[in-house]
Amino acid sequence: MTDFQMSLIAAGGVFVVGVITYNKWQEHKARKTVERAFASDHDDVLMRPDGTPSERSEPVLDIGSTPSMGPVEPGFGTGAATGVSGDTGSGEAAESLAPAAPLPGIAPDAAPAEVAENLVDPLIDCMVPLALEGAARGDKILPALHKLRRVGNKPIHYIGLAVNGDWEPIVHGGVYTKLQAGVQMATRTTALNELEYSELVTRLRAVADEIGAEPEVPDMIEVMSEARTLHRFVAGHDAQLGVNLKSNGAPWAMSTLIGALENAGFDVRPDGRFAMPDGAGGVLFTLSTNVNMGADSTDRLTLLLDVPCVAPSRDGFGAMVKCAKDLMLRLDATMVDDFEQPLLDATLDEIAGQVKDFYTEMEAADIPAGSTRALRLFS
Repeated sequence: MTDFQMSLIAAGGVFVVGVITYNKWQEHKARKTVERAFASDHDDVLMRPDGTPSERSEPVLDIGSTPSMGPVEPGFGTGAATGVSGDTGSGEAAESLAPAAPLPGIAPDAAPAEVAENLVDPLIDCMVPLALEGAARGDKILPALHKLRRVGNKPIHYIGLAVNGDWEPIVHGGVYTKLQAGVQMATRTTALNELEYSELVTRLRAVADEIGAEPEVPDMIEVMSEARTLHRFVAGHDAQLGVNLKSNGAPWAMSTLIGALENAGFDVRPDGRFAMPDGAGGVLFTLSTNVNMGADSTDRLTLLLDVPCVAPSRDGFGAMVKCAKDLMLRLDATMVDDFEQPLLDATLDEIAGQVKDFYTEMEAADIPAGSTRALRLFS
């Protein structure tokens, strides 16, 4: 065996040992990351710096006190002549939905609505403080933060404590001494789960390393409990109310119908639905023709109100019923439920009263219908 061959064998051995050593180091680093992420001795974000518990305001959702509206799509049921389902889908009569502690740097008496409208939201977001090694410029940290904007279908937002002492969304040109990440704990479909939270912790640590920060990760068990509580509230208040218009004669020609609906104030959506603007850039209610976009005619229209997404001041249900009655006259139609039974004024008035009770429940939970907080949860 030549000296050259011996050298190759020795070099190969060194390379193999190096690879094994590197892999062991990577395993050790990953194990330490997981231990830090799920250790029980992390500081609780609901504690004051001196270790004493912060006060929490806990509005109680007494879902059993008034009939909660489950999803009602696209029309009203007739079992109780109200069209409102009393099943919350949660299996519990009442839930306590408590907001987390105020953000550091925000005065305790700051209006919750201001916090919810402008920043990540302690009531519906899991807050993760990010301690910076020093002041950081927004244009330097934004590229790293943009790498983590979502886990599953849960959006992630960031805010920073600016040098003027205000918490604000992170922008180019801003200078920040502290950061907060907030992942939304529930959506219309699911609650934040263990896999998504684990992904958040792993990816957030990588982002933190890139910007020179140290995340203070909340306890997973507490976060999962709050996420499930929030989702039970969302599921119990995911209400959609609809009214149907049935042609009294021949089906309506789509070419004629589209013009009539546009004259009534509807905007045409790309998916073929029609949306009634609320006058503030949002949607008051929608209308479906119940046929494919290429159909020549239809004999049935459905108007649908997404109740938690429309503010009480807009009176979405009243506006939808008024529009339906106007279309009844224009199109020679009858307002019916899903079982082809006429909807009488007495029934509609009863449902309107239940809608008011529904709005009262959402207000009591500090998630007013139509607010930014509600729109995020029910999007």
